[in-house]
Amino acid sequence: MARAGIITFLHNNNYGSSLQAYALQRTIRELGYDCVHLDYRPDGKEKIRNLLTSGNDMKLILDGLRKRSVQADQSGARRKSEAIPAFYRKRMELTAACRNQKELRKESKNCDLLVCGSDQIWNPVWMNPAYFLSFAGKEKTKIAYAASLGVSRLPKASKVRKIRRWTEDFRAVSVREQEGADLLEQMTGLKAEVMPDPVCLLTREEWNEIAGKTPEGEPYLLCYFIGENPEYWQKVQQLQQETGLRVLVMPVTAESYRSGYELLDGAGPEEFLGAVRDAACFCTDSFHGLVFGTIFGTRTEVCRRYREDDPESKNSRVDQFLRAMESSSLNEMREKGRTWLKRELRMKNEK
Repeated sequence: MARAGIITFLHNNNYGSSLQAYALQRTIRELGYDCVHLDYRPDGKEKIRNLLTSGNDMKLILDGLRKRSVQADQSGARRKSEAIPAFYRKRMELTAACRNQKELRKESKNCDLLVCGSDQIWNPVWMNPAYFLSFAGKEKTKIAYAASLGVSRLPKASKVRKIRRWTEDFRAVSVREQEGADLLEQMTGLKAEVMPDPVCLLTREEWNEIAGKTPEGEPYLLCYFIGENPEYWQKVQQLQQETGLRVLVMPVTAESYRSGYELLDGAGPEEFLGAVRDAACFCTDSFHGLVFGTIFGTRTEVCRRYREDDPESKNSRVDQFLRAMESSSLNEMREKGRTWLKRELRMKNEK
């Protein structure tokens, strides 16, 4: 049986990232392949090296410190950070921890092909060559499934040159947003297909299999915000007045911890699924929140996290999904993604 190795975001303490990683591994296994995630957990030296060589902004370090300060101040945030690795141990197969590209290269030797994706692994803002499979030699078959650039504008020329070099030996490339496909073609000449996020590859029934228990108490308006914006809470007040529902917040930011509403704190990915599924209304700025709300048929109100004139805006993720839902059903999106994966994996297996 051919063995596929996946690299994607695993340790950014995010429900969507962990669930898309689970969905991609599960789907590849259902298609008849052995599959493992390369457990990339870069150490401090690796992070600094990448920051300098990729030309990323130093503000990324400050953003990381700010997020860790929230975790340090809140016991619920610490419980969540423990619940996500526990979900991996229960539901997925990961390699030994890889602290740098040398260790990634070692672990990937046991894989017949490598898959990068999905999530914003190709976002130029926090660019990292590891997520372009740069650690693997040219003899390895490389596939990108629904890799997201996240942005709608060309990065600076130095980053364009790097992306062109890092993608030149991919056997097959698909991206998550049409804007990403357009940018990639401008930068590299590659014509990437647009595929749905991995969470769309599983049915509602399959997500129900692992969803946690419904939060106890009266029907609720669930709020899950990754960004900080006072307008979010104005929207929550409007929805509460409209629906009369109790407000339940899954906190991420310091602002959400200070909201004054009841908290659903320390939940893991399975509990996140159950909370979204059984909410009477769901208000979020999260792309994956929107997708899961749609999968479960939950009334979902989306807050846009970025200004449209922000050069680092990542609203294209939401826009792509909403456009896709206007012309396709979830079943059609799922079939499209699984067909692409089945074709590309089979081509490697037949060699």
